[in-house]
Amino acid sequence: MLDKVVIANRGEIALRILRACRELGIKTVAVHSTADRDLKHVLLADETICIGKAPATESYLNIPAIISAAEVTDAIAIHPGYGFLAENADFAEQVEKSGYIFIGPKPDTIRMMGDKVSAITAMKQAGVPCVPGSDGPLGDDEKTNLQIAKRIGYPVIIKAAGGGGGRGMRVVRQESELLEAIAITQTEAGNFFGNSMVYMEKFLENPRHIEVQVLADGQGGAIHLAERDCSMQRRHQKVVEEAPAPGITEDMRKFIGDRCAKACIDIGYRGAGTFEFLYENGEFYFIEMNTRIQVEHPVTEMVTGVDLIKEQLRIAAGQPLSISQEQVTVRGHAIECRINAEDAETFLPSPGLIDRFHPPGGMGIRWDSHIYSGYRVPAHYDSMIGKLITYGENRDIAIARMKNALRELVVEGIKTNVPLQQKIMADENFQHGGTNIHYLEKKLGL
Repeated sequence: MLDKVVIANRGEIALRILRACRELGIKTVAVHSTADRDLKHVLLADETICIGKAPATESYLNIPAIISAAEVTDAIAIHPGYGFLAENADFAEQVEKSGYIFIGPKPDTIRMMGDKVSAITAMKQAGVPCVPGSDGPLGDDEKTNLQIAKRIGYPVIIKAAGGGGGRGMRVVRQESELLEAIAITQTEAGNFFGNSMVYMEKFLENPRHIEVQVLADGQGGAIHLAERDCSMQRRHQKVVEEAPAPGITEDMRKFIGDRCAKACIDIGYRGAGTFEFLYENGEFYFIEMNTRIQVEHPVTEMVTGVDLIKEQLRIAAGQPLSISQEQVTVRGHAIECRINAEDAETFLPSPGLIDRFHPPGGMGIRWDSHIYSGYRVPAHYDSMIGKLITYGENRDIAIARMKNALRELVVEGIKTNVPLQQKIMADENFQHGGTNIHYLEKKLGL
């Protein structure tokens, strides 16, 4: 097992990684910015190192500082968590070239899956169903591009090959709009991502967002751990996640999961990963792979009993998977509400001092968070301050427990999105299950 790990992140995921390391007897090094001296995991870690000022570019995105922290503490591995440098292939490469273990996939794998065009190509070769599209980047030939769109059928969507987070996308509903949309998206892609390459796909009108969790040891072993439904979104950002996805049968789960596991073996994948799909009319369409642990990983842990972070650490230590596909069993239902420091109506961030805090409790309640009474939420980072997860023998029980837990949760001194989450849990269509990715925005009138 690994001896000492640098946790190259902050907030709840940093604390989550620390707890997993403690269970495995691994020493921890918490790197932090000047704004994060009082973070919970910083107070609990075996060693701490300040790596820069509050802005992420001067701390959590400072590659030399993070690697130096590993060097001065004699750590042997670095866990990137999610966000920041978690899917930065250059960071992974520099970590490995410096003689440390990167707790995640190989740099080349991150690069391949980070480029949407190469990722789709790899998935098609592995037999993973993909959205009908241009089968590669769009060229400069206008006639060819018009023919591609006609073959796919309108509406189509133009996407940046290096895009993400809802940026670098443009929907085209008629032929007269196509060429201008391609040109604008190419310009945006170059400005946002430093890569002007774009591609074209069929635009699905009312899909759900369903993703499949995988683990692979890089030694020929790979498994899938069921699916999650992440369709409750606002501006392409997930608000509520659940596992398993409503309406997905065991046969459907096996069909898509087996293909994802096979793809991991084909590309030599190592670590935890997530295949993201649009799902419409009974069909799965691959859109991207996240080569890291996901924010919503707890709902998978709750229904499978598998500790995904500990599996990441074991795999990084060179161990094979500790469980087989036959040992993966889905039991009950889990729901996660992201709790953000923001106004529930305007969605404006609400940093500041938490002067009163009380976490919910009871049967089937899990609270993943770094906050406490007296903690000051900084204005420099993402607004998520915690994740509230509930588990039940079925979906109705999980929802009922979430309603109770949201009522019990007390966070005073700042605004939070708890009122929004309460509205979602009380919504009849959400309770029925199977809402599409546009549902929440339409409900909010956005």
